[in-house]
Amino acid sequence: MNLQEFCLLLFSVLVSATGQFFLKIGALKLGKVTGSNLVSHILNIIMVPELLAGLACYGLGAIAYILLLTRVKLSVAGPSASLIYIFSVLMGYFIFKESIPIYRLFGMGFIVCGVILVVWQK
Repeated sequence: MNLQEFCLLLFSVLVSATGQFFLKIGALKLGKVTGSNLVSHILNIIMVPELLAGLACYGLGAIAYILLLTRVKLSVAGPSASLIYIFSVLMGYFIFKESIPIYRLFGMGFIVCGVILVVWQK
C-alpha cells in the first residue's frame, strides 16, 4: 500500500468514525428504544439531523472505501478498515467519557499490530 492508498484508507476510516460519532449523538437524542416506541423511533430517525449526518458520513466513507478497493487487494483493504475500531474506542473515551478496560487496550493493540502485518510490504 503506497502513501496515496494509505491516505484514502485513512480518509475512509476517519469519515466512517465521524459517522459513528454523529450516530451516537443522534441516538442519544432519539432516546431509548423499547417495544412500544420502536415504530415511532424508526420514523423519527429522518427527523434527527445528527443521524442524517452520521448516515451521510457513512456513505462518504463507503465511497472512499470503494475507490480504495479499485487500487488495493481486498485482503489488504478489508483488515485495514478495522482501524475504525481504534477510533471508535478513542472517541468513546475522549468524547463520551467511556472507560477503556485493560483487555480492550490489548485488543486495540492486537488490531494495530494486525493491520501493520497486513499492509507490510517488503
